[in-house]
Amino acid sequence: MRKVVLIYNPASGQHFNHRAPHIEGALDVLRGAGIEADAIETTAPGTAFKPVLQALQNGCDAILACGGDGTVHEILQSIVGTDVALGVLPLGTANALASDLGLPLSPVKAAQSLLSATRERIPVGRIWFHDEDGAERSRYFTVAAGIGADAQLMGRLDSKLKRRFGYALYAIEGVRMLVAHSFPLFDVSFEEQAGDRRRVEQVSQLLAVRIRDFGGMLHRFAPGATLRKETLRLVAFKTRNRFDYARFLAAVVFRRHTFHHRIELLDAVSVECRTSAESSAEVFVEADGEFLGKLPVRIEIVPDALTVLVPPQARL
Repeated sequence: MRKVVLIYNPASGQHFNHRAPHIEGALDVLRGAGIEADAIETTAPGTAFKPVLQALQNGCDAILACGGDGTVHEILQSIVGTDVALGVLPLGTANALASDLGLPLSPVKAAQSLLSATRERIPVGRIWFHDEDGAERSRYFTVAAGIGADAQLMGRLDSKLKRRFGYALYAIEGVRMLVAHSFPLFDVSFEEQAGDRRRVEQVSQLLAVRIRDFGGMLHRFAPGATLRKETLRLVAFKTRNRFDYARFLAAVVFRRHTFHHRIELLDAVSVECRTSAESSAEVFVEADGEFLGKLPVRIEIVPDALTVLVPPQARL
């Protein structure tokens, strides 16, 4: 790294009122190593593109996302396809990408790790979806995209409560979903390899996963997923039984999860999801924990898309 900008969300994470020392400490680490480093805060959700554009125009060779997966996701949209590297300084509620990269959850210690990081080119996922106005949009993602109950969960989370209660709020809302959600089925077709005949299934939840370690209780949620892989690792829930969901999640927490005909683990290069003719229920979509919209969706892999700073302790 020669010249970097640290972009942070002033309202991200549970300790957003005390983030100034973390940011200044990270800047001190970078500047102490002879790196030209500055920090820019975003002003509202969806405003990271302006500081990213400014950083690109100023000749930065790396942009450090200081926040959670939402901050990373927002910055990602502007740097896919460029040579500028993405680095992560975890300071959010959910820090799955930072966990997967083996980064300490202290921004200062993470900055120290990034001093010896290597630049690695990786594929990313891309999801086309329909927003609440019915317009087709697309987003890149590095952690996972989800269609079904998890997306509805993300849409229900209040940002202020999320900052206050952190993962506890995810757990509370998750239990509510298990009790009250109907888990409607939708149609999925996918190619396991480019040019293959498309396989069709009906599922109530689909996750397209790109990382091996979500951190916390979701360590190795989808075995075989990795940022380096040029396929999507899919977890397909071919069941509406809420007890199947509960058993699977409990097994994940205790690291004893297995896959079978009702909850299947597989690889794909492209996926299409549509509402089922037998169901009138709306099915929602998220990527990297950010609520996006609803079906129909298309998900693909974009090869050679992003340069990421990978610390030496990463086990991708």
